[in-house]
Amino acid sequence: MSKETLLANLREIPDFPIPGILFYDVTTLFKSAECMQEMLDTLYEMYKDKGITKVVGIESRGFIMGGALAARLGAGFVMARKPGKLPAEVLEETYAKEYGTDTIQIHKDAISEEDVVLLHDDLLATGGTMAATHRLVQKCGAKKAYINFIIELKGLNGRKAFPADITVDTLLQL
Repeated sequence: MSKETLLANLREIPDFPIPGILFYDVTTLFKSAECMQEMLDTLYEMYKDKGITKVVGIESRGFIMGGALAARLGAGFVMARKPGKLPAEVLEETYAKEYGTDTIQIHKDAISEEDVVLLHDDLLATGGTMAATHRLVQKCGAKKAYINFIIELKGLNGRKAFPADITVDTLLQL
């Protein structure tokens, strides 16, 4: 994978969503066929021999590469969503954010004790959403879990949100 290609196609938006924040817009990576293929090929190579049976994508940008990677790995795809979006019985986890709390849910029957799970999202900042999703996967009794992001904002120390024994991989560190 060419990190230069990804960096050249990553859009930076200053003062979004609030003044003082530099937002990294991954939608520009998704609109480039070359970037999509490079990311998918790289992710596949990283996880093809890990025995992944389910990929969990976090709403909503995690659905894009998560779904494509699940298909490539021959694995199932599970959506982690905000409350009220999933139609069947759910498990949920509430977590702290900078300004309040939020909740993430998965279907109660989405993951079993036999599953090896890859959790995927676009960006690791503080790690709150992914840590909550990881706790949901643990509640389901998954055999093993891996965590992956496209981008990691190193200065925010998001890796500290996860247990030391969990593998966290990123394609780009900024």
